[in-house]
Amino acid sequence: MGIGVAELLVIILIVLVIFGSNRLPALGRGIGRSIKNFREATREGEKRQD
Repeated sequence: MGIGVAELLVIILIVLVIFGSNRLPALGRGIGRSIKNFREATREGEKRQD
């Protein structure tokens, strides 16, 4: 089970309708930064356990 192409397109369409095309790039950057920070914090936690 996972997200298929059809489900992904529906999610993208809903996000586009809710946030509008003007705010979408900023939203994407924010999500990208959040993911990057989460990964860095996870790596730091793993290093401390070693």
